[in-house]
Amino acid sequence: MTPRHSETEGSGPEEPVVVRDRRRVDPQTGEVRRPAAEEVPDIKAPSEAAGPSLGDSVDDAVSVASDIEKQLAERTADLQRLQAEYANYRKRVDRDREVVVQGAKATVVGDLLPLLDDLQRAEQHGDLTGAFKAVADKLVASLERAGLESFGAEGDEFDPSVHEAVQHATSPDVKGPTVTLVMRRGYRFGDRVLREALVGVTDHEPAAPPTAAPVDAPVEGELPLDGSVDEPGQQ
Repeated sequence: MTPRHSETEGSGPEEPVVVRDRRRVDPQTGEVRRPAAEEVPDIKAPSEAAGPSLGDSVDDAVSVASDIEKQLAERTADLQRLQAEYANYRKRVDRDREVVVQGAKATVVGDLLPLLDDLQRAEQHGDLTGAFKAVADKLVASLERAGLESFGAEGDEFDPSVHEAVQHATSPDVKGPTVTLVMRRGYRFGDRVLREALVGVTDHEPAAPPTAAPVDAPVEGELPLDGSVDEPGQQ
């Protein structure tokens, strides 16, 4: 009978079992153990680490800053342009609103001009007295505060843009075309002429030169006017 060998026979020498104590605190002394050299991780040098170099990072940062400054300048220019356009829009709206308001006032005042003509004629005839005159004065004062202005008075220089001449004369007493008769007052509201003034105009006319008085012929027996007398013996 062949003797039975053990299962471990013929398998070669066994590897020694190595037990490492990885406890960080020594159970006998209680001190903290320092890691072994083989357990220290391999830290690569900065030059061997993966990623861009320091010079590339600086260039990228400068490029990004330049792009940001460019975008900021563009946005600032856009904002300034929008502010200028808005300011111009506000000015245009305010100007148009003022024109509309002045036009409406001028229309209302223009409708009251016939009433002012009646008040002027009543004053010329002496009928504008008492309470009637007080009301008329308040009305005229209110219209003048609103911007109404009358023009056209005797002695004014004739202006065809605001005067309508319906009568013409000449005289050496004036130096140029002059208003010498006002038939109806003119009115303006602000810069707008609501009605021209009806006037009579007198132009300058040079004075005629003085004429010499005629000399009468001497009557027989009278001395000449110059007092000369012929002496005897003179021819």
